[in-house]
Amino acid sequence: MGSFAFVDAVVTVNAVNLSQFVRQATINASADQLDDTAMGDTFRSRLGGLKDWTIALEFNEDYAAGAVDATLWPLLGTVVTVTVKATSAATSATNPLYSGPVLVSGHTPVGGSVGDLATVGVTWQGAGPLTRATS
Repeated sequence: MGSFAFVDAVVTVNAVNLSQFVRQATINASADQLDDTAMGDTFRSRLGGLKDWTIALEFNEDYAAGAVDATLWPLLGTVVTVTVKATSAATSATNPLYSGPVLVSGHTPVGGSVGDLATVGVTWQGAGPLTRATS
């Protein structure tokens, strides 16, 4: 795929396509670092442990049926599937689909200052494995 402008991402939450409202999407994956350094070692030694991931999304707020608030509010406290692709092109080796369950642990339905664009940001923890599909 090469370099591209991040302007066509596809984001679904609980099978609802919210792409038209997305301003930002970031997935962070990590693995615990387990220190297995032992006597006699002169440098630290590490191995990977449990994996974890989070997703951060920012939306232009919309309260209409099928839009942001109507989709997110009922999900508070539940585990749902989130998917993200960099572009709307078909899922492929150059446009993988990342997917996994998240705990919808927070939602701020109203916030901002006078004159601001109404947006809503969420950061959710993975509640199971993050997968990467290429077909």
